[in-house]
Amino acid sequence: MIRPEFIIEELRKNMPDADFDMVWRAYAFAAKCHKGQKRVSGEAYLNHPLEVANILAKMKLGHISISVGLLHDTLEDTFATEDEIKEKFGDEVFQIVDGVTKISMIETSNKEHQQSENIRKMILAMAKDIRVILVKLADRVHNVRTLHYLKPAKQKKIAQETLDIYAPLANRLGIGWIKTELENNSFKYLWPNEYSEIKHKLAALELERDKYIDQIVEQISERLRLDGVAADVKGRPKHYYSIFSKMRSQNISFEEVYDIMGIRVITPTDQECYAILGILHSMFKPIPGKLKDYIALPKANMYQSLHTTVVGSGGKPVEVQIRSQRMDVLCEEGIASHWRYKEGGDKKSDRHDEQITWIRRLLEWQQEVKDPREFLEKVKIDLFPDEVYIFTPRQEVKSFPRGATPIDFAFSVHSDVGERCIGAKVNGKLVSLKTQLRNGDIVEILTSTQARPSRDWLKHVKTSKARTKISSYLNQAERQRALNLGRELLVGELEKYNLSPGDYMEESKLAAGARSVGYNTGDSMVVALGLGKLKLSAVFARLVPKEAITEPEVTPESIVSPTTVKRNSAQMGVKVSDIDDILIRFAQCCNPLPGDDIVGFISRGRGLIVHTKDCANSTNMGSDSDRCVDVVWDKKTSGKREAMLLVKTEDRPGTLANVSVAIADNGANITEANVLTAKGGNGHIYLTVEISDLSQLQRIMGAVMRLSGVHSVERIRNLRSFSAQMRKSKKKH
Repeated sequence: MIRPEFIIEELRKNMPDADFDMVWRAYAFAAKCHKGQKRVSGEAYLNHPLEVANILAKMKLGHISISVGLLHDTLEDTFATEDEIKEKFGDEVFQIVDGVTKISMIETSNKEHQQSENIRKMILAMAKDIRVILVKLADRVHNVRTLHYLKPAKQKKIAQETLDIYAPLANRLGIGWIKTELENNSFKYLWPNEYSEIKHKLAALELERDKYIDQIVEQISERLRLDGVAADVKGRPKHYYSIFSKMRSQNISFEEVYDIMGIRVITPTDQECYAILGILHSMFKPIPGKLKDYIALPKANMYQSLHTTVVGSGGKPVEVQIRSQRMDVLCEEGIASHWRYKEGGDKKSDRHDEQITWIRRLLEWQQEVKDPREFLEKVKIDLFPDEVYIFTPRQEVKSFPRGATPIDFAFSVHSDVGERCIGAKVNGKLVSLKTQLRNGDIVEILTSTQARPSRDWLKHVKTSKARTKISSYLNQAERQRALNLGRELLVGELEKYNLSPGDYMEESKLAAGARSVGYNTGDSMVVALGLGKLKLSAVFARLVPKEAITEPEVTPESIVSPTTVKRNSAQMGVKVSDIDDILIRFAQCCNPLPGDDIVGFISRGRGLIVHTKDCANSTNMGSDSDRCVDVVWDKKTSGKREAMLLVKTEDRPGTLANVSVAIADNGANITEANVLTAKGGNGHIYLTVEISDLSQLQRIMGAVMRLSGVHSVERIRNLRSFSAQMRKSKKKH
């Protein structure tokens, strides 16, 4: 068992002015609380909090964090009370102990739901005090060190959770040595055969590798000494899980992993890093494409270093990392190094704030996303940022996960920019919104006030923020559509029985009806009706007493006025001779647009149906003069109609973006787009476009037709045919 004196000595070395008495009191309290308790290994339970406290001391944290490490299991596993912790150690220590305890207190039968809730609690606790997760990481380090005492199923469960959550968290917080240890220990239990194989192969190469590394280290050290550059040069072994990850991600063998040997050069100041890079490239031949500048463009966890791979003597590649002493401390200790200043009394030090900005973003997401599966996916996306660095037109740098698209970029600028995005320029050229961005791209977003997110975007975004905002927008829009439709259905049903909608659709009556069918509010019930989750008859029966219902009187007018909400001709943008109040519908077989020559036909129970004069169906019905009605477009009424277009193009990047821009430039909005690849390198783009009249549609078709790569633009009049063509094309392609 580790002795508390060792922990105190480590603390004294890092913080001579620390409160050592608090640590001794925490040790005594923990020893009293855990007296008689044993771990699975059979050793005294007290050894675990001592090991956790020792890890925190090695992280160079202060007396508060170390005291929490000693106390972190007292609330959960002993009879210690919250009041005792507060009274003996103060509110600050209690808050951190309480945060660590709450992370693991949720127990549910659903594994995914439990993991999601634990992470939510972790995020909330981290946002209050980052030391909560530092203690939790130290706790996890000791737990994976002792996994061999557990049963295989438990080993795999803890190892998998460690790889999924805790190792990425350590990486995100910049604590390199904890990330490495967690990964290697988890690797051992999840892939034991592969772990053993890599371990033995590295052992077989150890003598030869060490000799080669020593030779390179000596060459670099001597050259830097002659050039008057102070630096510490040392060999750097690549750890087991890192090799395994590279083999798996690149589908290569152990022998093909050329950078299992590495050199690290550490210099006193930041300025000398680039000078050393130049010296190395004059000594050894650099491998093209293997230079990474994380000093100018730090990683999301604030990691900074220069990486280059050179060909050493004997033709063997060697990766060299060049960093300053400041960067090296940050790489190994990460955010823990900042808390050393905080606990040491430097209350003005806010240097850690940049590193935990992502925690605040996670806080926003966890409030918006309720589904555990979706939330877990978003967190994992943010914990595994294989970054690309993108420039704004003003030369500001933004980092994104690899595979991110202009949509991700748009939402990173602002939610409004993302929601109004219609296209993008990358390095000055129009591209498709689903184009994957590459390092160094300069991205400019094109917007339109009438644009709105598409569900298709969810297939092409990588960042959690974009995915959350798009889903939120679409869900809200769907809810609003369902609310409007539900209200329309209710109004129509009430009017069918000559009942006043105002008497039955006030909020109090809707709320009462909602509670009777299991909903909290009137709006939620109406939304369910609009979505088809509730039957109209069931909602109607809850709102209207039976005695208030009289059968509707059958009159000639009731044949013309269907049992849905009435809309007069002015509302629909057409004028009907001699008839002012009638339900107007537009025929799906020809989909008339303002500017088309039109004719109306009275249909039993469906009101007035408007066709184009050249529609085959209107020609067939023209012989029935009693049903014909003169209709014309009302030029005074401004409204939008949807037109369907089929654009046949070459299948090449950027085509959809070009088409979108051409449509937006002509004042129209795309409400739906489906892109399908046809045979022979061609593409079919099915578009639904909101327009004012036929002349606007003709301008749009002309503009699209003039685009490079467009073969034809066709207006599809028959809505059923339009849907059938898309379904057929999807099956075919």
